[in-house]
Amino acid sequence: MRSFFNEGYFSDLLPFLILGGGGVLVLTLDALWPRRRSFDATVLGVPLVLAAVAALIAQWSRPQTPGPLGGMYIADSFGAFIGITVSISLGLTFLISRHYLKQMGRCRAEYFALLLLCASGMILFASSTELLSLFLGLELLSFPVYILSGYFRDDAKSNEAGMKYFLLGAFSSAVFLFGVALIYGATGQTDLAAAVAAPSPMPVLRVAGAVIVLSGLLFKIASVPFHMWAPDVYEGAPTSVTAFMATAVKTAAFGALIRVLLAALPTLSVIPIQTLFWWLAVLSMTVGNLAALTQSNVKRMLAYSSIAHAGYILVGVTAITASGSKAPVAAILYYLLAYTFMNLCAFSVLVALTGKGRERLEVGEMGGLGWKHPGLGLAMSLSMVGLAGIPPTAGFFGKYYIFQGALEAGLVGLVVIGVLNSALSVYYYLRILVAFYMKPAAEDVPTSRSAGVGLAVALTSIAILWIAVGPDGILPGFPRLLGWVRDSFASLP
Repeated sequence: MRSFFNEGYFSDLLPFLILGGGGVLVLTLDALWPRRRSFDATVLGVPLVLAAVAALIAQWSRPQTPGPLGGMYIADSFGAFIGITVSISLGLTFLISRHYLKQMGRCRAEYFALLLLCASGMILFASSTELLSLFLGLELLSFPVYILSGYFRDDAKSNEAGMKYFLLGAFSSAVFLFGVALIYGATGQTDLAAAVAAPSPMPVLRVAGAVIVLSGLLFKIASVPFHMWAPDVYEGAPTSVTAFMATAVKTAAFGALIRVLLAALPTLSVIPIQTLFWWLAVLSMTVGNLAALTQSNVKRMLAYSSIAHAGYILVGVTAITASGSKAPVAAILYYLLAYTFMNLCAFSVLVALTGKGRERLEVGEMGGLGWKHPGLGLAMSLSMVGLAGIPPTAGFFGKYYIFQGALEAGLVGLVVIGVLNSALSVYYYLRILVAFYMKPAAEDVPTSRSAGVGLAVALTSIAILWIAVGPDGILPGFPRLLGWVRDSFASLP
């Protein structure tokens, strides 16, 4: 019993308990709240997110100890960094959601409860190499997103998004669980590290199980060939939900992928795992960018952009398999943080342009907006320039560190393909800015102001530059952030 519930049991699980318990608390208060008065879930949600961030920072600074639940949950600096990034995404999503849902006529407390429950699943998902707790985290993050994708019940596209994501997500979960079953059948272990180290009479079965588990994780990051759900789901889901999916879900999925890959590398070394990830990176970058070139809907364009960015991050994953070193993890973590701010900035601008149940999502509807709304135009410019990887934004430094790690691993050809793809993406990112500043003003669509959305736009815009070139001072700048990123993977095996 002592080994299962160690002395740091509750402190280690505190971030997970705050967010998961917060989701249950929001649902309970909403049920008990007087019907004549609306319950504002953001008043409770934002402090819960800040409390979770504080708990994750404390987890970072604590010395490494055996995890709670018999090691099924790993409370380390890597999990803390992933959790902080997820919490940043959650907090910014809270800021933009209340305004957006009110404009769309469906502001309900259960929406915010689902976000909190989803974030708790993400923390569990990225903080384990025990296959059963990994599966529990996967399902806890997935089911709320399925519901949120179809949150607009009267919208056919939202219904389609929810159903499509649910069906394909259930299939990917079944694939993941099948891989878990193969590993357990081959080794009698559900802890991945123990399964790799244990002697097995059926090593081929163990390798097959590890590959299938990785395939289930690749669905969540929207990597080719598991990417076809992303454009329809991103377009049909509420814009605030799309923002959360594009950032937090991808961050948590890459966190879990890195843990599983590093733990399973000794087993996977008998197959050409480097070649496999090389092709996954190339295809994801190329397919995502080529498809984005032809999109007129901004959310679909950002969906294909998300596939391409998964490819860039997979370049770093390929460097891990090529070098056998965990050093490229630092570049991946920095890239995930930068991508979170850049994507949320773009989606915050789209939410700010929403008014009276009408959204501006087509490039043709954005004519002249850069002059009519200078602040939003500047924010969208920073976001698009950053996503394209143009200096001095965080997007440029993210790609630079990813490609640098790949070069050090000897992946010159992959880096050349990545740079060419990055150059190709400039066209469709700058196409939005051309509409903002160089196209005639489109039909006037009512917009409304919101302090929460304005704060989200300002914070993400500043962060795109600050985490790239900001000096250390009163606030941590770029040099200190790099130190944190390098320290965050020190606890990985």
